[in-house]
Amino acid sequence: MKKLIECVPNFSEGRDMSIIKQITDVIESVEGVKLLDVDPGKATNRTVVTFVGSPDEVCEAAFQAVKKAGEIIDMSKHHGEHPRFGATDVCPLIPVSNITMEETAELAHKLAKRIGNELGIPVYCYENAASEPKRRNLAECRSGEYERLKKKLSDPAWKPDAGPAEFNERVARTGATAVGARNFLIAYNINLNTTSTRRANAVAFDLRERGRPKREGNPITGKKAVNANGNEIWEPGLLKSVKAIGWYIEEYGIAQISMNLTDITVTPMHIAFDKACERAEARGLRVTGSELVGIMPLQAILDAGKYFLKKQQRSTGISDAEIIKIAVKTMGLDELTPFDPKKKIIEYLLEDESKERLIKMDLKTFANETASESPAPGGGSISAYMGAMGAALGTMVANLSAHKPGWDDRWEEFSAWAEKGKYYQDALVRMVDEDTNAFNRIMDAFSLPKSTNAEKQARKQAIQEATKYAIEVPFKVMSLCYESMQVMKAMVEIGNPNSVTDAAVGALAARSGVIGAGLNVKINAASLDDKDYVAKAITDANELVKKACALEAEILKLTETKMGS
Repeated sequence: MKKLIECVPNFSEGRDMSIIKQITDVIESVEGVKLLDVDPGKATNRTVVTFVGSPDEVCEAAFQAVKKAGEIIDMSKHHGEHPRFGATDVCPLIPVSNITMEETAELAHKLAKRIGNELGIPVYCYENAASEPKRRNLAECRSGEYERLKKKLSDPAWKPDAGPAEFNERVARTGATAVGARNFLIAYNINLNTTSTRRANAVAFDLRERGRPKREGNPITGKKAVNANGNEIWEPGLLKSVKAIGWYIEEYGIAQISMNLTDITVTPMHIAFDKACERAEARGLRVTGSELVGIMPLQAILDAGKYFLKKQQRSTGISDAEIIKIAVKTMGLDELTPFDPKKKIIEYLLEDESKERLIKMDLKTFANETASESPAPGGGSISAYMGAMGAALGTMVANLSAHKPGWDDRWEEFSAWAEKGKYYQDALVRMVDEDTNAFNRIMDAFSLPKSTNAEKQARKQAIQEATKYAIEVPFKVMSLCYESMQVMKAMVEIGNPNSVTDAAVGALAARSGVIGAGLNVKINAASLDDKDYVAKAITDANELVKKACALEAEILKLTETKMGS
């Protein structure tokens, strides 16, 4: 499996698009790197860029971006609302798949050293790449910002982890850079119906983990409290793993609470939003919406949508698109600018459209493609699609039951069934293209060269491996179709009686998917040399067909009984 990391550098330029374009051009010039998002902010005068790729590719692109930013951004002339101390202010590396945080931190160290040595830029390593505890926090590394960088570099306690420890002519222009390794961070701003930065800060301090300094007497003007060692005492805020400040955005004419959610498994976005609403109301303010800066994982917004659906006592077993819509509208993510899931959700940005050719078609085009002289999609893909439609019918009955008047006390029960149905529906939809992909793998294997004995052997092995995969895929379809029938059975038994036949039709479609995919298992197994594997595959397939037919008969009998009653 390929190692994949993400890089989210923040550049101290958010107004001149020609400068931003020069930086993103050098990122895209590195082969294998995919630029996912470019998010400039005029008021902050800062641009957040997101790209992904293999570790070596990403680190090379990051280095080239830092180099270019140092050439074309002059920090001595920079002004903006956001804290900053360099042309490339921060450059975090984030593990995405098949790579550990420890490996990512080592990559950050190598990148920091290269930036310091080759570009002459002071570098501080933070978060999981920090050289000492006090440097883990980005705010500490960046304290004093650019304006106090000269003094900071002269302090032995703040000697950079890489690069020069002096404020020379070049550093005066480039500033410093923080290179880190961290978990996925969501940059999230919450909009308030005020223009007061002070009021926004008050809410931010209520929420952020660090909180605010404790004061003696008056909580605003009183003397800061200290402990026996003379250190300030802080009153922690409500939310763990949250950093927050208040600011005024002239571009929108409102104040915002600017948050970094540094661990969304601890404090997810929807909890941050809800708590912000509570604290704003307590201070006579109102949250009017929010803003995602950069991109986010799909699960984060699905969790948010399900959270708000549950508060409405509505089923969560609906399409991802509908769940996302609920999240966007509830949190007002589209208040300031349009929210396009295809551009804001990392999984959608990384989708390989070439592997999802069929399920992107409309119904008529899909039917015409099936009817054409092309051998794919064939019976395997259609079996998967029949199963998907069967599961969709079971899910529909569960959702109708969850929303049925008079059954309000049972919405959670039916929501759980709808979620199960949606799982099978989504899985089987993916198998529509996967079955065709499996067929194409066999065709690709047969097209391999066979001039030499070595080529013949490699070709034969490739054909056998592709054939085995072409057995595994329809068997997976069989299993999913059969398992989904439990949803239809439950909906016939306990679901909305007005929709009992819909659930029954779903069972018919699922059973057909089992039998159809089973035929594909058998015909593909005939070409495999591993006869023990073949014998087991056919035995298992026959057993699933037998079980599916028996369950179908049971469901139809239950349906007839329900209709008769």
